Amino acid sequence: MRIAIAGAGNVGRSIAKELVDNGHQVMLIERVPRMVRPERVPAAEWILADACELTSLQEADLSSCDVVVAATGDDKVNLVVSLLAKTEFAVPRVVARINRAENEWLFNEQWGVDVSVSKPRLMAALVEEAVSVGDLVRLMTFRQSEANLVEITLPETAPYVGHPVRDVPLPHDAALVAILRGRRVLVPTPDDPLESGDELVFVVTSEMEDTVRAVILGEDSISSKKKP
Repeated sequence: MRIAIAGAGNVGRSIAKELVDNGHQVMLIERVPRMVRPERVPAAEWILADACELTSLQEADLSSCDVVVAATGDDKVNLVVSLLAKTEFAVPRVVARINRAENEWLFNEQWGVDVSVSKPRLMAALVEEAVSVGDLVRLMTFRQSEANLVEITLPETAPYVGHPVRDVPLPHDAALVAILRGRRVLVPTPDDPLESGDELVFVVTSEMEDTVRAVILGEDSISSKKKP
């Protein structure tokens, strides 16, 4: 894919390195001259320009990109870049970085954002994921589809511990996409048994989260969740 990244700070460069290593064509757009350091990601194309300027994006041929990543440390800039990428250049996929939690509500399809990544929310989710057993933890929200990436770590008392995946009656709009077991990442098959301590990763719509919680952890998990 051809991918444009607005912002060549630590976050932008790190994303660029990963994408280049995965074989993608990457363009970094940075407006601060001292931050333009091609030697740090030599395989990427570097452009000194303001990604909030329409003419700059036209010169960068943004319409040829499959994905735009708004990765600056300024939420206002990331919103403008996202909106321009979607409305002016019809970029199929726009991913935006959220720096301040109070701004999360802005990062939606109206601003051209397909996927938003909130650093504060992600850090909080990772803390919860590390210490929570027997609860559903939301890791990420996919704005365009209104679906979430969630994780449940199975306690010994979970009703389907010892059962194969095929026995788990997941609702519609919910999919088990991975099982994390120790250092292993398993792509679940119907015959895989669930074990205590497994971290189950689902893609699920918001309205089905409680249903998934009830199926995986038991009905008691819902009633206890609603207690003040």
